[in-house]
Amino acid sequence: MNNLKILGIGNALMDILVLPEDDQLINRLELPKGGMTLVDSDLSARIQKEISHLNIKIATGGSVANAINGIAALGAVCGYVGAIGQDELGSQFKNEMIKRGIEVVLKEIGLPTGNAVGFVSPDGERTFATYLGAAVEMGPDDITPELFAGYDLFFIEGYLVFNHALIMAAASAAKSAGLIIALDLASFNVVEANLDILNELVDNYIDVVFANEEEAKSFTGMVPEAALGNLAGRCDIAIVKVGKEGAFVQQGAQKWHIPTNLVETVIDTTGAGDFFAAGFLAGLASGHDLEKCGKIGTLLAGEVIQVVGAELEDSRWEFIKNQVKLL
Repeated sequence: MNNLKILGIGNALMDILVLPEDDQLINRLELPKGGMTLVDSDLSARIQKEISHLNIKIATGGSVANAINGIAALGAVCGYVGAIGQDELGSQFKNEMIKRGIEVVLKEIGLPTGNAVGFVSPDGERTFATYLGAAVEMGPDDITPELFAGYDLFFIEGYLVFNHALIMAAASAAKSAGLIIALDLASFNVVEANLDILNELVDNYIDVVFANEEEAKSFTGMVPEAALGNLAGRCDIAIVKVGKEGAFVQQGAQKWHIPTNLVETVIDTTGAGDFFAAGFLAGLASGHDLEKCGKIGTLLAGEVIQVVGAELEDSRWEFIKNQVKLL
């Protein structure tokens, strides 16, 4: 598998990152620390009011969008499918992706562009309150065979599981088009709320599964290595990330432990899983063995946790690309 062309689909969001002094705000908003909670327009407005006096950083976001940005930065050819509003945030999202050389298919509608307010705790843990807005306006009718023309791998965002009809249509169409299909399980509370459809997806459509240890436990009821074996028996390649301990990768009977890329200071874990997926899939696209794919993933994850948000400077990407050559 060399020079694979990767297409991603996900919730097109703008990240609004906040660094509160403690966890009192997320507790007051009743947001589960470390998770992703979908909020309606009323709660979204309340959150915007709560953070109005704090320093914030705005950047393109959405799980698979983050990963596609990383894949493009590593030089792989990729595209992205999503929905945005006809507003300033939507224009910013679209322009940023085009600037990175990504082929975009973005449905533009009247609702506001979705946003994810990320509360970055002092310990680096991030908690998201996500208002989907325009992002949820994609439906099965937006999935056409033409979307997949020329692509080899399709990366699905687990958060799309709330839109059952869309995610099933996308997986089915990609399978019919002969693409390799990868899925990120998104968040432990998302998994818990959608076990039936996720089981159906993994058992019938998915070739590559990404999960962290909490998501893996929510999905299988098992500790990381046992969960890895369970997933590897249901798809071609299973990846379970275990934080500071790195990640486990399994294909068939072959299993690898990928040590973490140790860093001195963790600033913000936002995007760590997305960047791991970016590195892994970019490695897969280039024809590297799975161990090296995992090492590229941990390299990228280690880089992004040293900055606020899920964006790296161009100069840092040059450093990363040189490091990849040495792995």
